[in-house]
Parts: sequence; structure tokens; C-alpha cells
Amino acid sequence: MGSTTSCCVSTSPKIRRNAHSRLESYHPEPELSREDTGCNLQHISDRENVDELNMEYNPSEHPRASTLFLSKSQTDVGDKRKSLFINHLAHIGESKHGTTRRKHSSCSTIFLDDNTVSQPNLKYTIKCVSLAIYYHIKNRDTDGRMFQEIFDEMLHPLSKSEVPSDYNKHDPEQKQIYRFVRTLFSAAQLTAECAIVTLVYLERLLTYAEIDIAPGNWKRIVLGAILLASKVWDDQAVWNVDYCQILKDITVEDMNELERQFLELLQFNINVPSSVYAKYYFDLRSLSETNNLSFPLEPLSRDKAQKLEAISRLCDDKYKDVRRSAKKRSASVDNLCGVRWVPAILS
Repeated sequence: MGSTTSCCVSTSPKIRRNAHSRLESYHPEPELSREDTGCNLQHISDRENVDELNMEYNPSEHPRASTLFLSKSQTDVGDKRKSLFINHLAHIGESKHGTTRRKHSSCSTIFLDDNTVSQPNLKYTIKCVSLAIYYHIKNRDTDGRMFQEIFDEMLHPLSKSEVPSDYNKHDPEQKQIYRFVRTLFSAAQLTAECAIVTLVYLERLLTYAEIDIAPGNWKRIVLGAILLASKVWDDQAVWNVDYCQILKDITVEDMNELERQFLELLQFNINVPSSVYAKYYFDLRSLSETNNLSFPLEPLSRDKAQKLEAISRLCDDKYKDVRRSAKKRSASVDNLCGVRWVPAILS
């Protein structure tokens, strides 16, 4: 499959070996084009430089490109800032009356949230991802972009209950999206990192396939992204038949077809660089702060402080080892010290 014609018309190595063993002159067959062979498979070399300019602005590919959900939420930033300002004034008034609700760090107590880029908080990460999906649906483009049939809930319902005629006209609430995502993650026992990768795949699908997530297709798009992210991220992935145990009325054949078409629309690009993952994590935190969705704060305990100190000491030791090895590999004149000039003795 590495060649453009090897999968269709090239002779096998065994036939070539037999031809040379009989000392006969071997004449290779002429190269045929894809049109002549009827093979329309895209060669991997044809995909290396495709849309390199657009990739720089694709948030799921480039770490410096702004995420789509954060830009979608900017339309409501004005109202959110007003509410945050009102809440801030309310907290100031409460502090004057001695009923402070917010937790602040002091010399004796330090408050930290149980949420890091390497170990995100599962509950609040799912809330932030659901909020990002909500803004995608609410502030979607209405220019008649392509609508994939595999994601249409009328053609592929997730339950046996009758789909209402106006299923694609009413935007879902954030709580409804959160309940749907939380149910899948809880039943399949998925991690918070998988939720971030799910959002990356979702935005990559919207960019690659040039479609919008709407009230009539959001459930199946989210399901396909979760299905793919769980298999890529987790070592012991959930099988498609296991999702059929969660969603009782969906068939394995439908799940397989959903996964296959999702991969095709992604052009089988399931790689998520660490820089892109970190960008989505911090943008989700920014989205939570804008929407007054704060992560729970906990006082820094003695055990956690000792663990943080041990991790910091370990990182410091590794950094020192790297610097020592670097000096041994390439010692410059600036690093040489204590070198004294010794006169030569001529005998």
C-alpha cells in the first residue's frame, strides 16, 4: 500500500524472484495511473503538503491557533463580564458584613484546585466541555453548510422513542448536553483527558468536513468523538458493543458505521500533539472563568505539599543531570575554569 499502484497492478515479489532465477530478462510492467487502474486511493505522499497554510489556522492542529469554542463564546462575553462584575460587588458587600463565601489564600492557608493539565478534574472538565459544545450549537453558522446523514438523529435515532418533527429547531440547554456526556463517561468509566481529546476531535471534524453542530446532529457527533477518543486515549478501550449496553436502542452496525465515517471525515488524522492538548485545557479554564464556573478549591494539606516538594526536587535533579551531560558533551572555552599556563620545557 506504500505505492500508488502496488495494491492494484504490481507483480508479486515471488514472480520476480522466479523470473531472475530462470536467468530470463525481467521487464517491469509500465507504471499505470490511477485513472487507468481504477484505484482512487489517495497516496500518503499526496497528503503530506495538503493545506499546509490552512493547518496553521486549524486549532486542532496548530498550538497557536485560537480554539473554535473560545471564539464562539466571545459573543456572550459582554453579558458574562457584567454578571461577574455584579458578583464581585456582591462578594465585597458580603465581606463587609462578615459572610465571605470566596476562599482566599493567606500566610497560614493556601487553597488549590484539584485540577492540573496532567490530571484534570473529571466533573468540571466535563462541565467545561459541555459548555464548549453548547456555544458551538448556539453560535453556529447559518449559511447552509453541509449536513452529514450519518449524524442526523432522524435517520439514525439513538432511541426507539419517536423523534419530534422540530428536532432540529430548538437548541439544547447546557444541562442537557452535560447529562448526555456525563452518562457516557460515567458508564464507560472514561477519564478527564479523554474529554479534552473528544473536544479536539469534534472541532477537527467541524473544520475538516465543513459542517456545523446543530440541534439535530449534536448527540451523534459527540458520541462519535467520544467513541474515537476513548479508543485512542485509553489503553483498555471500550468496545462498540459496550456502548450498545449504555444506549440500549442503538445497534453495533450503526456504531461501526458511525466510527468509520467519523474517521473518514477526519481523514484518519487522530494525532493530538501535547501542545494542542495543553492549549485546549487552558482555553477550557478560561471559558470556565468567563462563565463563573470555578473549580473547587481545597486547602493545601501537609501530604500534598510534601508530594509537590518531592516532584519539584525530582524535576530539579533531572534538570541538573541534563545540564551536566550537556557540559560533558560540548565543553566550550567559557566553561573551562582553573586552567593555568605552563611553560614548555625544551631538552
